[in-house]
Amino acid sequence: MTHLLIPREWRPGEARVAATPETVQRLSARGLTFSVEAGAGEASGFSDDDFACSGARVTEPGNGVWSEVDGVLCVQPPPAELLERLRSGALLAGLLSPYRAEELVDLLNRRQVSALALELLPRISRAQSMDVLSSQANIAGYKAVLLAAAALDRYVPMLMTAAGTIQPARALVLGAGVAGLQALATARRLGAVVVVSDVRAAAREQVESLGGRFLAPPEQEPAPAEQGGYAQAASESFLAAQREQLAEQLAQADMVICTAQVPGRPAPRLISEAMLDRMRPGSVLVDLAVAQGGNCAGTVAGQTVLRRGVTLIGADALPSSVPHHASALYARNLAALLEHLMSLGEQAEGPPLALDPQDPIVAGCLVTHAGRCRRPDVVVGAEALVGAGS
Repeated sequence: MTHLLIPREWRPGEARVAATPETVQRLSARGLTFSVEAGAGEASGFSDDDFACSGARVTEPGNGVWSEVDGVLCVQPPPAELLERLRSGALLAGLLSPYRAEELVDLLNRRQVSALALELLPRISRAQSMDVLSSQANIAGYKAVLLAAAALDRYVPMLMTAAGTIQPARALVLGAGVAGLQALATARRLGAVVVVSDVRAAAREQVESLGGRFLAPPEQEPAPAEQGGYAQAASESFLAAQREQLAEQLAQADMVICTAQVPGRPAPRLISEAMLDRMRPGSVLVDLAVAQGGNCAGTVAGQTVLRRGVTLIGADALPSSVPHHASALYARNLAALLEHLMSLGEQAEGPPLALDPQDPIVAGCLVTHAGRCRRPDVVVGAEALVGAGS
């Protein structure tokens, strides 16, 4: 019987947990067994008693169970000293930050641990229920607007009062991915007038369906492509044209939500210091891409900076600020992936959690397996591989 561990998250500020009593019960019915470290779900509202009632065994953090389990389900990568205890053939699944994570991959290969990095799951229809990045980005887009509204010096909706009419706030959203569309929807629910910019002209329909005004990308060739559900990196000339286009919108905006990111690369710098100078004092900017370098000059991860009257919020961990629902969605995504692995095992009459490299879902997110790296393009970087082969 396959036994999995749900550890306490070690990274400061991480309040999510990789499983909930609901998903433990759901997966236990499929034959998996669970140990949950004491206090693992406390920050997200799931008590040890809740886990025990769902069928899990509650254990003390960091004890000998790490060397006994068949796998670990986490949110962030556990410390190296704990990973060193995992037995050969064990499974590690979570948001492992695999881009250029050579030290982590070396450790996992040495321990013969199979690792699934959930941020690498392919964005295909079969994997929608497993899409951790989308479920967490939804939360980030929602919370970003609430942070901006709370810090803003004016109302968000239009109000008609005996003292006169208050005009609605103007919001500018950079990026029409999952986080950007949720930010648009949330700002519209609060009553703001919303303009959305994206490098993909195809995003217009989604933006307008949610009540936003789409700012068409600059007419430059070649326009940034899309791969696997993500916009690819734009050329510097394209970004320069986009910055020029955004400058006027920034001068009119009360709230700005920055969500533009490119997997495995620094976030595109869309707002320069000179553009910030044109923003009115009292306006607010929330940068969701700050951990990847930021879309905006001057934002600092985890900090709020007041710059000439403009509030810059470096929002690098917003899903963790809504830990109950963030954990519930994350755990369901992970449970769907495990159920897929169990189905593969049943079809092949193999191990309960089958890691078939021929399966497109597994192939996309399987970073290490049987002592070798399966995604060197991610871990080393595609540029390094091209350089090595030239």
